[in-house]
Order: sequence, then C-alpha cells, then structure tokens
Amino acid sequence: MSLSIVQDAFEAFASYDPDRISAVFTEDAEWLSPPGNATAVALDTTNHMVGRKAIVRFFAEEFPRLYVRDVALTFRGIHTDGERITVEATMAAILNNGNPYANDYCFVFELRNGLIHRAREYVDTAREHDMIFGGSAERC
Repeated sequence: MSLSIVQDAFEAFASYDPDRISAVFTEDAEWLSPPGNATAVALDTTNHMVGRKAIVRFFAEEFPRLYVRDVALTFRGIHTDGERITVEATMAAILNNGNPYANDYCFVFELRNGLIHRAREYVDTAREHDMIFGGSAERC
C-alpha cells in the first residue's frame, strides 16, 4: 500500500492534474529541496513548500514552465521502511529553452495515514545549474 502511493504520486506529477496531485498529499504536507537549486531559482520559487496547496501549485503550474515536455522518471531503486520510502531515480525532460535535461535524484517520502506528509529531495545541484543555466550560475 505505501509503495503504491509514491508510484501514484509520480504519475500524478507527470499529469500536471491538480486534483490527482492533491490526492496524494496530507493537508499539511511539506516538500524540501536543496536551497538555491536551479529549478527554484529559474522559477523564482521556494525550495521549501509548505501545505498541499503550495505543492499542488508547484507541480501543476510552475514545474511545467521549466520542464516543458518529455518528462520521464526512470526508477533506479525503491526502498521501503514502514512509513518511509526512499526512491532513487533519474529524471529526463526537455527544458523551456529546448535543451535536454537529465539528472539523478533521491527522494525520501514520509507517509501519514496513507498519504505523503513530507518529501525530501536530493539532487546534484551543480549539474542541474549547468543544464538549466548553461554553466553560468554560481554553484550551490
């Protein structure tokens, strides 16, 4: 059951459908990504989203402005420990400037009552900056 909620979440993110995205998070969910990450910088948004509404807005409205097409996630490993799930994955996409994007991620999801309560995202921020800003941005 707990593994399926994370798989459902990634399918919901890819759909950009606010209702599907909302359905996988608790009302008080949090999403934390590295400070200064290139996605947050490029979209002029925070790296720490608090609340279901903020997370849904990000994945349904903001994320598609940068990652415009061919968004795909390849799972490298999924590890469960009760209400905690760790996902190793590679995300690929086409950026809004037409360039390809591919980077490795690690996500740690904490569940509560069968929904995602907290997500921590880890990513190679230097590689992300190079792909999004062409190597012109200061490294994290």
